[in-house]
Amino acid sequence: MDNVIDCLRERGFLDSLTSEELREAAKRPLKVYCGFDPTADSLHLGNLVPVMGLAWFQKFGHTPYAVVGGATGRIGDPSGKSSERPLMSEETLEQNVRALRQQFEHLLRFKSGPKPVLVNNHDWLGSFTLISFLRDVAKHFRVGVMMAKESVRARLQSEEGLSFTEFSYQILQAYDFHYLNVHHGITVQIGASDQWGNITAGTEFHRKLGGTQIFGLTFPLLTRSDGKKFGKSEEGAIWLSPEKLSPYQFYQHLFRMPDADVIRLLKMLTFLPIREIQAIEEEMKSSVYVPNTAQKRLAEEVTRFVHGEEGLEAALRVTEGIAPGS
Repeated sequence: MDNVIDCLRERGFLDSLTSEELREAAKRPLKVYCGFDPTADSLHLGNLVPVMGLAWFQKFGHTPYAVVGGATGRIGDPSGKSSERPLMSEETLEQNVRALRQQFEHLLRFKSGPKPVLVNNHDWLGSFTLISFLRDVAKHFRVGVMMAKESVRARLQSEEGLSFTEFSYQILQAYDFHYLNVHHGITVQIGASDQWGNITAGTEFHRKLGGTQIFGLTFPLLTRSDGKKFGKSEEGAIWLSPEKLSPYQFYQHLFRMPDADVIRLLKMLTFLPIREIQAIEEEMKSSVYVPNTAQKRLAEEVTRFVHGEEGLEAALRVTEGIAPGS
């Protein structure tokens, strides 16, 4: 397979595309980005899906950009949220931005393929004055269209409602896409399905300004078969930082995934060939299948990706050390 769109579609990684022309465009090297707001000082397991999206594009020869939301993190994205995020201090935000930068440098560290690029949207959004932003950017957005976005409609119908600050978030993200195309040559934005409204706001804004064609791609929100949000546990978020969650604890969360979820997670969170995953799926249906074999493979692959070989070895040592009869 020589096209990243075909690969992602086969792995169940595609939810929507702004245009099927992206497949043709992906036959040549592209620049693709995904945004991450610094709401904490670590990514969590759910954030691995967009990271894997960037990694797959990189494996097919495209340049991945991780955009840390030093500016948008000061606003808070209402998408998928039932209430407004509490505003963080400037000091906390800057600390979180530094921590996320370190994690991206670790996760997108492939030996081959184009080198990943990390940028902070505060570098361009932070220089706007209120008047210049309203005059040069916000004037291109229509309130009726903005209110029709699913993330906005859901919050407007809630008891808390939606602040003007959150309502403006999609304008900031839309400007990001335009800016990144003009100044970095980025033509693709990826994100979870709840980002569709923000992504299409960007493609439409760019079109109004006479820009060249840009594309949006979303992947399904990753929820567990029991309806719980992926990346969370009874104890809280499943952090990627070893300072917040040890490699052993991280490994165990994956090892305890139910059978109903493990194949989907192998497709979306590992680089295992699809044929190998299909073979594991068939094996799980057989009478000779050893329980948790698929979970063990999932836990090993993802722990290795996040914590490296040393982290995986440490997790396996502790696991073996507390196993019954050891």
